[in-house]
Amino acid sequence: MATTTLRAEVDVDAPIRKVYDQWTQFESFPEFLGAVKSVEQIDDVRTRWTVSIAGHENSFYADIVDQVPDRHVSWQSTDGTFHRGSVEFAPNGEGTHVRLEMEWEPEGFIEKAGAALGIDDAQARTDLRRFKEFIEERGSETGAWRGEIHGAQETSGDQGGVTGI
Repeated sequence: MATTTLRAEVDVDAPIRKVYDQWTQFESFPEFLGAVKSVEQIDDVRTRWTVSIAGHENSFYADIVDQVPDRHVSWQSTDGTFHRGSVEFAPNGEGTHVRLEMEWEPEGFIEKAGAALGIDDAQARTDLRRFKEFIEERGSETGAWRGEIHGAQETSGDQGGVTGI
């Protein structure tokens, strides 16, 4: 089956550490990611996602495969529909530039049409704008996880005094 890729970027008016730390709070994703109904953080590497696209609900497990504080987070599904992605963080003056890339296999007519018409890209841009508003309006992150993961294995667990799960 053919995969589709989307990319979106946004500049956030907040320091890179706060922006990155908020992104590590996967269970807060439903507050700003439109298709995400829930994310359960099982451990430092594994998550369980429930998403709803055009009324079609789907659940899957995803593992963090690479994570470096203030730089990037990459993940990949481990069951069901193929899904992987990464988000990168870069300083941008006093703020942070966030770049998201996701790749997946659309299922069914609605998902395939959405990918073909660029609706998915538009939704990703909207979601990143909502993330930007979420962190800027709060003024602080809801938690943090400062550990590193390489090859889906945790290599350090410096929590930085704030828990993320």
